[in-house]
Amino acid sequence: MLSIIKSMSLKGLEGYVIDVQVDVSSGLPEWEIVGLPDVSIRESKERVRTAIKNSGYELFSKRILVNLAPADIRKEGSYLDLPIAIGVLYGMGKLRPNKRIENIAFVGELSLDGRINTINGILPICIEAKKLGIKEIIIPRENLQEVALISGIKILGAESLNQIVQYLEDKATLKQMKMTWEEVNKKQNKYDIDFADVKGQENVKRALEISAAGGHNILLIGSPGARKNYVSTKIKYNTSRLKL
Repeated sequence: MLSIIKSMSLKGLEGYVIDVQVDVSSGLPEWEIVGLPDVSIRESKERVRTAIKNSGYELFSKRILVNLAPADIRKEGSYLDLPIAIGVLYGMGKLRPNKRIENIAFVGELSLDGRINTINGILPICIEAKKLGIKEIIIPRENLQEVALISGIKILGAESLNQIVQYLEDKATLKQMKMTWEEVNKKQNKYDIDFADVKGQENVKRALEISAAGGHNILLIGSPGARKNYVSTKIKYNTSRLKL
């Protein structure tokens, strides 16, 4: 049985839709992934196989072929684990036919026990999904806070493969998080000390702010008594203000 599951990928910061086409048929047991996958995606068949088994679904000996379309673009990362698993379950008849599945994009990495792990790059993925007209996307629950400010697309967080199956069968609901800039500002931590306590050193403070915002390393060089330690100590109390 052939199933087609939507997912998302990034090429730089530009997103595009991936059709995860899964064909399950009788024959010698075999599992092949085509469509220019990298090593992490080729390894996903072992993660997906074990995650499905440990989620309580029996995998009979079948020939499974997974095609990642468009096939002329190289795919990277482990976030295709989830759509591949959904496609396999659907193709093997473990999921009943459901037209809703055609309008949902799935993104996430699977653990061997069926849990869905957090992934990198979820913010540009969801922004591009909205631009491409996708109405609903399911992501790891731990990534929800990163995309809470995005509106115009239904973003749901899931903790496990079983939870998604129950959601698709209308037996469970998935968490959704929405926030406004006012709510984000209220949640920011407040401290008694601030960079304003450091007099002068404007160039150094700006360099430290850029370093904290971008997660970069920085090295302070100067003569003894130039207050290097004092300035660098302040960055620990201001880093959280630069992040949502």
